[in-house]
Amino acid sequence: MKDEQEIKEMVKAKYGAIVQQSTQPNQSSCCGSGCGCSNVEFSVMTDDYAKLPGYVPEADLGLGCGLPTENAQIKAGDTVVDLGAGAGNDCFVARSIVGENGRVIGIDMTAAMIDKARSNAGKLGFKNVEFRLGDIDKMPIADDTADVVVSNCVMNLVPNKQHAFAETFRIIKPSGHFSISDIVLQGQLPQELRDHVLLYAGCIAGAVQKDEYLRIIKEAGFVNIKVQKERKIVVPRELLAKFLSADQLRQLEKSHVGVLSVTVYAEKPGNKGQVVE
Repeated sequence: MKDEQEIKEMVKAKYGAIVQQSTQPNQSSCCGSGCGCSNVEFSVMTDDYAKLPGYVPEADLGLGCGLPTENAQIKAGDTVVDLGAGAGNDCFVARSIVGENGRVIGIDMTAAMIDKARSNAGKLGFKNVEFRLGDIDKMPIADDTADVVVSNCVMNLVPNKQHAFAETFRIIKPSGHFSISDIVLQGQLPQELRDHVLLYAGCIAGAVQKDEYLRIIKEAGFVNIKVQKERKIVVPRELLAKFLSADQLRQLEKSHVGVLSVTVYAEKPGNKGQVVE
């Protein structure tokens, strides 16, 4: 596996290319075209946003694996931060809930995504939605800013998830919370899959075990952690066959290894307006 900075640069390059494409080819791949399997003619990751208030089709690049805003318990007037905001999809859904008196901040490390999101917000005339260029493991956001944090299929792309969740804890107000959709594993993927950088950008190789994921959240200081939604992702055989031999593929299919989409909720302890020691 490459080092953290190399992985970040690879992810930036892949998602910078994705933003230049239309939504349809992204949704017809395993997790956007970044995974190198854009000929797979069905989506196995994405959920349908069309039913949600505030949905903006032009901002939906088909790169998510859940509907975190649907389960985030956002209220009118809240400040919401979206980690890995992409073209602004979850930010615009959140904005429809927080209203004119709320605030939404989207963070993304890919400059092309930020440009696209800002363009979308400008066309919509939104004054209380902003987008900032920055890494999730070192966010350009002050302490205790967010009432709610959301994120959709992004934490799995961050090499150092401990730093990412520590930063998430830092920016959430005391008694605030997050709802994050992500990809996790049950059982060990073959080394050939875990090491492949194309699958890292495609949301699979960067994922960790479900138990480890929840442990990282707890160790960051969060409480009342619960899995709000969970579903198994069926990774296309066509994709797996690019990286595994026929024997390895048969062994994997007989195993109990699973790739899961989960939406996780957790709270930062303390009282709003008070510093947590």
